[in-house]
Amino acid sequence: MALLEKIKRLFKRNKAEEPQGPMDLDEVMKKFDRESNTRVWDGIPKIIVQSILAAFAAFCIYVTFDGRWYFQTKISVFMAFIILCGFLVFPIKKGKQKTNHLPWYDIAIMVLGTGGFLFYAIFAVEIGKLGLNIGLPHVIAGVIGILALAELCRRCVGVPILIVAGALLVYAIIHFSSMSGWNQLRHIVQSIFYAESGIIGPPIRACGNFIAIFIIFGAFLERTGIADFFIKVANLVVGRFSGGPAKVAVIASALEGMVSGSSVANTVGSGSVTIPLMKKAGYKPEFAAAAEASASTGGQIMPPIMGAAAFLIAENLGIHYGKLVVCAILPAVLYFAGVFITVHLEAKKEGLRGLTKEEMPEAKPLLKQLYLLLPLALLIFLVSGNFFTISFAAAIAILATIVVGLFNKEQRITPKRIFEALAAGGQGIIAVAVACGVAGIISGIITMTGLAAVLQSAVIAFSGNNVLIALFLTMICCIILGMGVPTTANYCIMAATCAPILIAMGVPDIAAHLFVFYFGIVADLTPPVALAAYAGAAIAQANPMKTAVTATKLAIGAFIIPYIFALNPAMLLINTNIWNVLLICITSLIGMFAVSSGIEGWLLHKMPWWQRIISAAGGLLLIYPGLTTDLIGLALAGCVVLMQFFTMKTYKNA
Repeated sequence: MALLEKIKRLFKRNKAEEPQGPMDLDEVMKKFDRESNTRVWDGIPKIIVQSILAAFAAFCIYVTFDGRWYFQTKISVFMAFIILCGFLVFPIKKGKQKTNHLPWYDIAIMVLGTGGFLFYAIFAVEIGKLGLNIGLPHVIAGVIGILALAELCRRCVGVPILIVAGALLVYAIIHFSSMSGWNQLRHIVQSIFYAESGIIGPPIRACGNFIAIFIIFGAFLERTGIADFFIKVANLVVGRFSGGPAKVAVIASALEGMVSGSSVANTVGSGSVTIPLMKKAGYKPEFAAAAEASASTGGQIMPPIMGAAAFLIAENLGIHYGKLVVCAILPAVLYFAGVFITVHLEAKKEGLRGLTKEEMPEAKPLLKQLYLLLPLALLIFLVSGNFFTISFAAAIAILATIVVGLFNKEQRITPKRIFEALAAGGQGIIAVAVACGVAGIISGIITMTGLAAVLQSAVIAFSGNNVLIALFLTMICCIILGMGVPTTANYCIMAATCAPILIAMGVPDIAAHLFVFYFGIVADLTPPVALAAYAGAAIAQANPMKTAVTATKLAIGAFIIPYIFALNPAMLLINTNIWNVLLICITSLIGMFAVSSGIEGWLLHKMPWWQRIISAAGGLLLIYPGLTTDLIGLALAGCVVLMQFFTMKTYKNA
């Protein structure tokens, strides 16, 4: 609760006061995004640090093209870079930092931690042959590497995931208490540091093989000016309609979310433009901030990038990435449709206007900038086929981004900007890789102790083998864990613990993994620790808790849709035909409109409480795939529309 009290104090202000000036965006990021709390470098030291980060990014690109690396060597070198770069970037605590200051103890931890992983890289083949018979030097290197990773995690990811890992480590010590002290230590270190199910397990392998290259791609794409292009396109398409600025926020955030994986960064990036416009159009500050936060958070479920966790899901399931993207499209579209419809109904209820002609961008200049989409289009084309690996496709897309950037007069790609993009990409990888590494520790302990089977038996017994109860318990776990753990790490933990339980109870593999993924994301909107909503509230100068509650209401689709595709995977377009797909799309969109109307309390005019219940119930039945539920839902929603239509004149005269 200390974090909540700190946030309340941050935003507490007298309602009678005049609105203050907008909060500095860097300050907003530092308050709500741990990755933004970095050291301050200037002059020659800055160039040196950026060069190391750029070299790290270049290494990630290089190993994509060179497949001759021994797997353990490649990943351990990758982790050595993470430790080196991480301690150069992240200070020991938050707050104002001295320029060009690197304390001796940080140098010591950085050198020892980097050395621990390099030791593994150098002797990887020999260590692989030793198995559990590792010696004292191996144990020392492993312990140092684990401790350095844990400290870096505290700095750039947060303490909650370390608490989870620490609790499981205590469980492992108790579990192996029958062993002698030395054998116990050796077994735990080998399982966590050297085994393929530990730090170098599936999460960090997916990060090194796929996520890293896509983060670098995003850094290059950002420097082409595509985020500004997305906002202008959204303004052109929907800006002139009622409540246009909020609709712009939804569309722009959906587009930006395709290439970005951070809820807070999305909220601050596009919200700095859209939130002031929404307030100017007449939206209440809390609603404006909530609309941006809910749309930005939803960016993590929008293909093709999906907050980088898409690659982890594909890796865990052993399926082609393109198949996962197809499965994820309809739920993502429904989510954004729900947010879009709700902001439209709010605009109608409040009588809000759209953008004026003077505020609208011109179409002709935007048409000339359509080439900015070519790298993204090329990426989607390459990953949708089976001709190239995902990482190779991203590397090709990076080259395409550089070529496209040469034609952009406003933000032309230069050698300096390429260097900056590499450095930004290298820095962006750090926190994700650290989270994946610690998640690997967690999954490694779960594997070596057999805890997954214990949890599975406990949940099945507690739920009485009822899938709905198991889904609800999983949702609660994901949301609680997601309040302090990044999305990628949250997914890794839940994929190792709860997803197998859902699969054992009959939920299809893809549906189970997407279920835990969705509810890990909505934690950024759910009180009491809704970081994306609080970041939006800081920009809008709104009440943070009201913003979080409103954002949760706007994102209601994210709380409904996962249950539906878990119970009926037809929504994921699994084992169905084109006509069923069309029917599901149409009925689901109508259903989302009915649900949004019921929540907002407005259709053609204000809805009484009983109409809101009927509308929401009808909408839920329409979203759930099935002919019977569709017909009943259509009848209920249709009744509400008719009642609204025939009472419209009475409402206007009231």
